[in-house]
Amino acid sequence: MSERLEARQLRKVYRDPGGEVVALADFSYTFPAGAVTAIMGPSGSGKTTLLNLLAGLDTPSAGAVRLGDATVSTLSERERAELRLRRFGFVFQSYNLIAVQNALQNVAFPMGLAGVGSAQRKQKALELLGRFGLETRASHLPHKLSGGERQRVSVARALANDPDVLFADEPTGNLDSKSGRVVVAALRQAATEGRTVILVTHDLRLVDEVDRVLELADGLLQRERVPATVSS
Repeated sequence: MSERLEARQLRKVYRDPGGEVVALADFSYTFPAGAVTAIMGPSGSGKTTLLNLLAGLDTPSAGAVRLGDATVSTLSERERAELRLRRFGFVFQSYNLIAVQNALQNVAFPMGLAGVGSAQRKQKALELLGRFGLETRASHLPHKLSGGERQRVSVARALANDPDVLFADEPTGNLDSKSGRVVVAALRQAATEGRTVILVTHDLRLVDEVDRVLELADGLLQRERVPATVSS
């Protein structure tokens, strides 16, 4: 079981010539391991700000983010980069695959950054691609893959270094309904292995596909919902 990710009284304030803008206000929540938590809300509600703070991509104006015994928000920039490499995984709406590398090389890439040997990188990358039904697409460049296939490659890449927490930013935003369900099933599978999975989305189709929904508005947590049923 992965260590839990916890937000404590998170607050993010931006200053511009017109004054202060509160992007997130006093957000506290413990994200459960082994579950998929969706963060939803209209544009400007604070979803992306919250994701960036949780992932150590930004630092809060007040409050703290903790992963087990580590306080993410007080780590140095280098320490946070190491944390993102080894303990966090990321899935993006635009896939962020390396255009000149095939699917196998894209999945293996973060393992190379972590110092994993070439033979082990290849073996694990092939295993991850096979797990998501992409073993026959290993030698294909991203432009030769469908949107759903590219997103599944990106999920496989996010799992390459066996992270504790998987972040997904609008993972179904560019996909049709069928491909979106396949990608969400891949995220759910990652959660069943004990990981904490957090996704930011506008996609209302996902409400009944996740374990819990946090609704934000104007930088505030409005409510938490636990869907009555979760599709398998």
